[in-house]
Amino acid sequence: MQFSINQEKLNRLIVSQLNTFYDDGNTIKESDLLHYQKEAMERIENSFSQIKLPYYYSNGASIFNHLHGDHYAMYLYLLSNTLYRHNCNIDISSKICSLNKALHGIDVFYEIELPEIFLFVHPVGTVLGRGKYSDYFVVYQQCTVGAQNSLTPRFNGETVLYSGSSVIGDCVIGKNTIFGANSFVVNTNIKSNKIVLNSYPNNRIIENSKSIATTLFNSYTD
Repeated sequence: MQFSINQEKLNRLIVSQLNTFYDDGNTIKESDLLHYQKEAMERIENSFSQIKLPYYYSNGASIFNHLHGDHYAMYLYLLSNTLYRHNCNIDISSKICSLNKALHGIDVFYEIELPEIFLFVHPVGTVLGRGKYSDYFVVYQQCTVGAQNSLTPRFNGETVLYSGSSVIGDCVIGKNTIFGANSFVVNTNIKSNKIVLNSYPNNRIIENSKSIATTLFNSYTD
């Protein structure tokens, strides 16, 4: 994988941003992140190696560019989640999540377990809450995944949420499902190979004859 910046410089950049945004007397040191950064970079490489979109690969190799907002947003999520997985300083994870929100407008808490293969596409205004996510999860801007009465959605396969779509509450979402722009479901199950249009309770659900995931990812298999 090609990186626009080496690990040490990326670590220094993030620490500088965190200490600038959160000058609360609890200074973060580069050593606080460096060990976990390696794992986060391995996770970003695993996800990016599957994505076949412009700006994600060149000359047969995947690319990470810290100046590309979507790349950096995905990395900051993975770093905050990696720290959380290792029971590290929760304040640092919280600061990284808040930094991601400030820089990219996406709200994804460090405890949220996104799948190993996922994709953010200019996700300004998107909120990803608790739920069960599956590989080949794609989310665009102003989308919401969230709970209702402590019940959360479950995604059972590749899913694309286009701009302004929402999945709320006790929903089981089948494989190869597309949520059209501004569509909305609540406490609703969706079978596999569907396109969801319009808002609950007047959803229009039609057949999806194409595998959108295949057009977005390199090694997708049914």
